[in-house]
Parts: sequence; C-alpha cells; structure tokens
Amino acid sequence: MKKSKKILALVLAAVMVCSTAAGCSSSSGTSSGSSSSAKSSSSEAKTGKLKVALVLPGKKDDVSFNQAMYRGMNDYYEQHKDEIDLTVVENIYEVSDIEPTLIEYADEGYDVIIGHGYQFTEPLVKVAKQYPNVAFLLGCGADETTNSAMYDVQLEAGGYLMGVIAALATQSNKIGVIGGGQGSEITRGHEGYKAGAKSINPDIDIQEVYTGDWNDTSGAYEAAIGMYDSGVDVIWHSGDGIGLGVVQAAAEKDLYVLGNVEDQKQLAPKDVLCGLQYQWANALDTIFKEIRDGSFYKDNKEVIMINVANGGLSMTELNDTKGWLTDDEKAKIKDTYEKLGKNEIELPEVKVQ
Repeated sequence: MKKSKKILALVLAAVMVCSTAAGCSSSSGTSSGSSSSAKSSSSEAKTGKLKVALVLPGKKDDVSFNQAMYRGMNDYYEQHKDEIDLTVVENIYEVSDIEPTLIEYADEGYDVIIGHGYQFTEPLVKVAKQYPNVAFLLGCGADETTNSAMYDVQLEAGGYLMGVIAALATQSNKIGVIGGGQGSEITRGHEGYKAGAKSINPDIDIQEVYTGDWNDTSGAYEAAIGMYDSGVDVIWHSGDGIGLGVVQAAAEKDLYVLGNVEDQKQLAPKDVLCGLQYQWANALDTIFKEIRDGSFYKDNKEVIMINVANGGLSMTELNDTKGWLTDDEKAKIKDTYEKLGKNEIELPEVKVQ
C-alpha cells in the first residue's frame, strides 16, 4: 500500500525526536570486559560477566514497542555495567531472518539472547533447544523450553483503562481500537479495552480493526481515517509502527488518540489524550536474578508479567486539550487506575495463541 507523504513525515519526525536519546546505530555494544571464559551447564548459576544480545523487530527509537524495550534494557544495563555486556540489533522483523540471527549470537558465545516480539516464538524455541547453555528470553510470545522464558505485559489491564478513558471522553458515543497482528497481548488488550468502555456505557459503539502487520503504518492510518470519518472521536492503538499511522490520522482530523507502550504526546501534542507506558526493566531485573542463581533453567516457568500493580505498566498524563472530560470523569479515571494497581477490577480472561 502506498504511504502518504504526511505519514513519512511523521515517521521521520519521530526518529528525529528520539534519536538524541536513543542513538542511531544498528548495534550498541558496551564491551568493557570479557564474558565468563567457560560456559556453565544449564542447571547451574551463571557467573562472571554475561554477554547479552537484544534483538529487536523494529527500530530502537520508534516511540513504541521497540523503544520501550531498548530504554528498559539500557536502564537495567546502567545499573549493572559490571555484570553484563550489551549488544543491540534492530529491524529483525521477518521470521525468516530471526532464526539465523539467533544462531549467529549463540555461536558467538552470548550468554543471554532476547527476542523481543511474538513472531520470535517458533524460531527462538527451536534455537534454544540447540543451545541448552544459553538463556533465551522471549517478549510477548507463546511458548518456552527449559532454557527460555517469556516476559509479557498485562495489556488487558492497560486496555481496560484506555477503554474507560475513551468512553468517558467521547462526544459521539463512538470509539475505536486498531491493532497489528492478532494474538498474545494485543488481543488481550483489545478485549480489555472493550470491557473497560462497556463498564462506563454498555451501549457504546466500538469499532475494531487488525491490520495484520504491526509495521503497517499506512494501513493503520487509513483504518483510523475511516473510523474518524464515520463519527468515531477517540481511538486507542496497540503499538508498533501502526501507532504512528493512527496518531497521524488523529492529528489530521484534530480528534483524540490514546497512545501505547511509550508516551506519544510529543507526536501530536493537541490530540494524544493519554496512553500507556511500559517499564520492561521491571521484568528484566527478575529474570536476570534467576539466570544468575540458576533457578531460570526449568520447565513450566511462570511468565514474568509487568502490570499496573508492580509498576511495570503506567498511565501517561491526561492531556485533555479539548476539554471533553469533567472533573468527575477525571476522578473516575484516577480511581480506575488505582483499583487496577490493587487488582480490584475483574478483567476479561482471554486465551490466545
């Protein structure tokens, strides 16, 4: 699908805004020491300095899914420079590229390899079985093995909050939600969004679109334009490149969008009403402790989940530039957020592959 010049302009603007903080190179090695000279067996604690490879499906300054993990990994690294060396590789999106990339880093003697995305599931589990002494981490995936573990986000909680905000803010009683590929946390987030909105208004009109591709910026833009033209005035998106398209549409129509994964107000200061921000360092701290003490290497591990309750999932500042929310409605939003942090709201149970 042909991208509009305006979408390209938004993408370039996002990169320029974030490159100052995140950098522009395809890998960021910090090799200030060697890793342990000998591999430990998979059941033993890891000693010495660990070589860590973070493999991202997109750009590390995308103001979305990849940037949040890059930020979280660097936050962890800054606190543990004497314990790990870090290398980052970007834009390993296609499944056909994932397996050889994982094998490359395993062959180079990396102790921990992170595949950040649902599409890493099958190749990561396959490669992990071939390298039992390497710890593999899978972000928002759907399978594991003895030497791999999954980390994820309780997006049904975040989606619920975004649904409450959308239902309170809408002036037309029509709201929307746009996702990339179905599955994992994305579907859970969408179902949470619908539940949150209906908790405010059971009769609210909710439009939903999955583009089928997390990087389909132009497809998400067109879907959002169609929703806005039909009377929708608030849309939440579930991240990655599609988010840039939805935000661009909101800016053009001067209607509200709810962000995801990173604070996206900088992309459309008058039209990003609120959003979610992920704190992946929260999960990484737990996982690396388990790798160090050896408890990581077992079957049937619990998914390491970031959520509102543990501080891994937060709400960005309300930015009601259009004055659509009353003080009572803002208080309702705050109350919902606090109740999610105390696990006091029943969320929809959604089983996805």
